[in-house]
Amino acid sequence: MTTTDWAPSPDRRPAMRIAPLNMAHAQDICTWQYSSPYHCYDMTGATPAGLLDPVAGFNAVLMADELIGFRSFGADGQVPGWAYDDDALDTGGGLRPSLIGQGFGQAAIQTGLAFGTEKFHPQAFRVTVASFNARALRTVASLGFRPVGEFESSNNRTQYVVLSRPTSAGGS
Repeated sequence: MTTTDWAPSPDRRPAMRIAPLNMAHAQDICTWQYSSPYHCYDMTGATPAGLLDPVAGFNAVLMADELIGFRSFGADGQVPGWAYDDDALDTGGGLRPSLIGQGFGQAAIQTGLAFGTEKFHPQAFRVTVASFNARALRTVASLGFRPVGEFESSNNRTQYVVLSRPTSAGGS
């Protein structure tokens, strides 16, 4: 079975964990393509070197030592077109395309928030989500994120919602 085909049984899912991104993870992530309308999240424009650059803030989300996603902290979580400030730590991420819609998102984000809280000690977290992505918007809302604004990206004209939550909110 290839890593791409791997998916744990929903009733036997081991805990997720954040780990440093390695070259194999980065190369794998750079192949990730999502079906429409989620193609704005495609990772095929990324390079392994870019993902591995510590300034980019990428980390692997692993389950049973298998790469299921990534979380990032800092500028990678920002989308051109919004006036970001230092009031919150931006976080972004993605799941392996074959795992989308299978109930992994909330746990992956919670795992990332716990990691981000421990490593960075922010006052708040901020996420930027494409406005059409109702699934992701419901997931982050369930974790205590609330909308603070909307905008159109200056690089792909997609509408986005910016949401934030205090670090102490539920889910981390």
